[in-house]
Amino acid sequence: MKVQVVRLVIPPFLLLVAIGMLWELVTRIFAVPEWLLPAPSVIWSEFSSSLPQLAPHTVRTLVEVGFGYGVALIAAFVMAGMLEQSMVARRALHPLLVTSQAIPIFALAPLLAIWFGFGMLPKVLIVALVCFFPIVISLAGGFRAADPDMVALLRSMGADDRQVFFKVKWPSAIPGLLSGMKIAASYSVIAAVIAEWIGASQGLGLYMLRASNSFQTARVFSAIGVVAVLSIALFLLVDVVGRLIAPWTYVPRKGE
Repeated sequence: MKVQVVRLVIPPFLLLVAIGMLWELVTRIFAVPEWLLPAPSVIWSEFSSSLPQLAPHTVRTLVEVGFGYGVALIAAFVMAGMLEQSMVARRALHPLLVTSQAIPIFALAPLLAIWFGFGMLPKVLIVALVCFFPIVISLAGGFRAADPDMVALLRSMGADDRQVFFKVKWPSAIPGLLSGMKIAASYSVIAAVIAEWIGASQGLGLYMLRASNSFQTARVFSAIGVVAVLSIALFLLVDVVGRLIAPWTYVPRKGE
C-alpha cells in the first residue's frame, strides 16, 4: 500500500517542482512584469499575506459546494431509482438527460440570478446541475450492469425486489457510483467559482474577479491554487469514503 501511494504521489510532485523551478527562472531571467506573469515565489508571498482575506471567501465557496453536491447526490439517487424501476421512465427520461448536456449549464447562471437573486441559492443550483449528470448516469449504468444470472438465481430462490436490489444491483452499482461522485467532486468547486462570477457578495469567484479587475495577477493565481487544492481534496475525500464503504472495489490488480 505504501509503495503504491509513493508511486502515485512522487512523480506528479516532482513534475510540479520542475515546472515551478522553470517558471521561476523564466520570469527572473526575462524580467516578466508581475502583472503579466508573477513568479511562483511572488504568488506564494501574496497568498501568505492575503490569507486572512482569502479564508472567508474559501469558506463561502465550500458551503455552496457542500449544499450543491448534496442536492445533486439526492436527486441522482431518486432519478436513478426511477430509471431502474420503470421502463417507461427510462425510455422517456434517459434521452432527455443525455440531450440536456448539450445545453451549457453555465449559460443558465444569468437566468438563475434573475430568478433567485445574487444570494447563495443560484450557486447551489449551478453546482447541483453540474454534479447531477455524472452521478446519475454512473449510478443508473451500475444498476443496469448487474449480473442477470445472479438476479435470476435470487428470483428462483424467492427473493423479492428489495432483496434483489440490495444483494445484487446495489453492489454492482457502487463502483460506477464512486467514479461518478469523483468526477462530480472535481467539477463542483469550478462550478461554484464560475457561478460566483455572475454575481456574488462573497466567494472565490468574486475574489478572483476583483483581483483580475485591479491587475493583481499574483492574487488571481493564489486563488486558482486554492481552487485546485480544494478540487483535489474533495476528489480524495470521495476516494477515501469509497475505500471505507466498499473496500472490495479497490483491490489492486496483479502487477500494480
